Amino acid sequence: MRRGLLVDLAVAAAAFAVIVALPVIFPSPALRDFVIYVMAYGLLALSLNLLTGYTGLVSFGHAAYFASGAYAFGLLMQSGAFSVPVALVLAIAITALFALVVGAICVRLTEIYFAFLTLAFQMLFHSVILTWVSLTGGDQGLMGGIPRTRFLGIDLRDPTTFYVFCAVLFVGSALVLRLITQSPFGYTLRLIRDNPQRAAFLGVNVNRVKLLAFVLAGTFASVGGIILALFASGAYPEFAFWTTSGEAIFMVMLGGTQVFIGPLVGAITLQTLNHFVTIYTEHYELVLGIVILVAVLGLRRGIADFVWEKMDDASRRSARRTPPPRTAEVLPQAPRAGAPAAPKAAPRQREDL
Repeated sequence: MRRGLLVDLAVAAAAFAVIVALPVIFPSPALRDFVIYVMAYGLLALSLNLLTGYTGLVSFGHAAYFASGAYAFGLLMQSGAFSVPVALVLAIAITALFALVVGAICVRLTEIYFAFLTLAFQMLFHSVILTWVSLTGGDQGLMGGIPRTRFLGIDLRDPTTFYVFCAVLFVGSALVLRLITQSPFGYTLRLIRDNPQRAAFLGVNVNRVKLLAFVLAGTFASVGGIILALFASGAYPEFAFWTTSGEAIFMVMLGGTQVFIGPLVGAITLQTLNHFVTIYTEHYELVLGIVILVAVLGLRRGIADFVWEKMDDASRRSARRTPPPRTAEVLPQAPRAGAPAAPKAAPRQREDL
């Protein structure tokens, strides 16, 4: 087992322990709800960064798969024919199929054309949600709530159990995303982002790899939507609106694209602003705009990217200042009186390289 995988597993275990310990250290229902909210939107941002940061594809319609997971899971649970694990797997599969159909069309385009085509599909999906009232509930969302049925001895109606269940989904999904980015497939995505012509010259089917990245990103976004649907006990058209995709892009911009946890840092920052700023002022958009301007103009990169770069520069300066270890010099000894002189070494012949 490679060292990097062990490190990733250790970090994931530590992150899970911290998330689970938070409600124990700070027993506040508001904090628990806030963490669940951050986990749901954190997965949305992390999955979007698989496209934006690693593949170089900016999607304006990523919230469609977030909402697809929420609605598919809610409808399956409301039918009463499926348990939570089965509905979870089926909702992810339905979203993956949806992303496959949309991605097969979108990945043929690049740059702004790709971005606006993804936005068009998202708005189409949002319109379907609003107009198909008999299935989706229209602008009221799924009516009747989403039941948290008991499975394998796990009762999701208990707040602590539900919190741990969401933490398992979040940490497990984030770990799989991390392993994908560190795999040969992840480095192929970086190659396509930096030089798609060279990738094609090396034999990479660029469109096929982009399509796979698109499907994976939509799949993990659906897990975030499922967490939010369980938390809110429903699915709503706002999940698929363009502002939700805008929030995901803001999270990626605030946190950064070059460090894996950057989008998660952006999600924590944005949701913290959303939580506290709205308490003290109604001008939430103004404050958010100022924060983004400071990050873009002041840091010129995301928060996590800026911190990581400063830490890397500091470690390099420290390494340059540390003098190399000195080796003891072996001085030739003077010959003893009366001792024969050492024979001269024969000249060394030049070797042909």
